[in-house]
Amino acid sequence: MSKAKPHLSHGRLRHRSKMAKPRQAALFSEFAGHDDAPKPVNVASVPQRSPFRYPGGKTWFVPTFRAWMKHQKSKPRLLIEPFAGGGIISLTAVFEDLVGSAVMVELDEDIAAVWQTVVDGGAAWLAKRILEFELTRETVVQEISTAPPSTQERAFQTILKNRTLHGGILAEGSGFVKSGEGGKGITSRWYPTTLAKRFENLDAVRDRIDFRCEDGLQVIDEYAVASDVVCFIDPPYTAGGKKAGKRLYRHYQLDHERLFAACENIRGEFLMTYDNAVEVRNLARKHGFEMRLIPMNNTHHATLEELVIGKNLQWMDQFRAVREPEVDYVAGSSD
Repeated sequence: MSKAKPHLSHGRLRHRSKMAKPRQAALFSEFAGHDDAPKPVNVASVPQRSPFRYPGGKTWFVPTFRAWMKHQKSKPRLLIEPFAGGGIISLTAVFEDLVGSAVMVELDEDIAAVWQTVVDGGAAWLAKRILEFELTRETVVQEISTAPPSTQERAFQTILKNRTLHGGILAEGSGFVKSGEGGKGITSRWYPTTLAKRFENLDAVRDRIDFRCEDGLQVIDEYAVASDVVCFIDPPYTAGGKKAGKRLYRHYQLDHERLFAACENIRGEFLMTYDNAVEVRNLARKHGFEMRLIPMNNTHHATLEELVIGKNLQWMDQFRAVREPEVDYVAGSSD
């Protein structure tokens, strides 16, 4: 294990000059053989709690999230996830009893219908609906072309679209899966027995989840004064004109400056993930937050680095594949 580095103030971050080529699978390799330590990041080994195939999902981040939770002085009363999406972080937190309960917030009304159905006790109904549905291209088109008469039916349509549209993308303009896995086309991501089981499992923890279809920033403000509350924040990546968030999500517009200002008011701990953009790094330094770069694999299996932001990230320095971003050079600066 490498020795933890001293705190470095924002704007003057130190760069490790000798770094092995970052690979997600080696992130926690130095802990191999220790049962109580994070294992190498292998998405297939992470329990799949969410029923969604979610673009930008954080299944790969679960081991890092667990390490962060172990770093907490005491078990948090509550986890706030203001941009919940597929909800894998909140679900991991409650299933593994890392927090007392979770508040999941999502503004997209289709995704909200799924989580609302779960917390209202409709998970078993959804499981049954999934098992009974005979999926073909024709039946899917017929189903999603009908205005849903209830929140439960809207939830089912959302899962159906998420599992049959390309990449699970629910934003306007997304088309059906074409070839899919093994040339199975539209049915390649439809696993009714598996999906039904996930909803049945969700029913067991629904009393520990508070779902809200609201503005995530307002919910952050609501809980900011509570010291026994932690926040995991994974906003749409649209800072600096990035297009990924706009392409993947309906509600992609976000005041990034306001988000960082809200985080500065959080009394408890928070962990934020972001696209590694210069605009984001500047915001983090402006508000006095620490940053680390963590390797992850995108949908094309290319190794990229994602930005992790928080108040104190020295606990991440034990992972060899994690590093601090270099200081951005600004023309005319005296630094």
